[in-house]
Amino acid sequence: MAGGVNKVILVGNLGQDPEVRHLEGDKVVANVSLATTESYKDRSGNRVDNTEWHDLELWDGLAKIAENYLKKGSKIYVEGKIKTDSWQDEQGNNRRKVRIRVQNLTMLDSRTDGQAPASNNSTNNQNYNNNPSTQQMPAPNVAEGPADDDDLPF
Repeated sequence: MAGGVNKVILVGNLGQDPEVRHLEGDKVVANVSLATTESYKDRSGNRVDNTEWHDLELWDGLAKIAENYLKKGSKIYVEGKIKTDSWQDEQGNNRRKVRIRVQNLTMLDSRTDGQAPASNNSTNNQNYNNNPSTQQMPAPNVAEGPADDDDLPF
């Protein structure tokens, strides 16, 4: 295999409301922190929670969805890729920031307060991605098996 795979899947809760900026040419970017928590019991039987914070970056359509529907505490599922920025600060120190560029987003909260997109069932998860062509393609039709057993080669 030439190259590699850069794919991240996270499920967690937002640490704050999305910070949204509207840029030139109708570009929109939203930044938000996502908390993922793993729980386990230590040797003494005590429950231990380990929380990691992830900086998410959402662009254009996903940024608009974040602006309109996400808020602090929202539970989401995201798929994306790791992006790293490197620079030197004013003191000449090398700095790095790792973030997740979100490509797909699913809102996992069930809403009854009218904040989620319109749907017949308020507990439906809403799925969004930055590739509009995939949102309009019908689901593939999968056959259960051959329709006529006489065509089998054995």
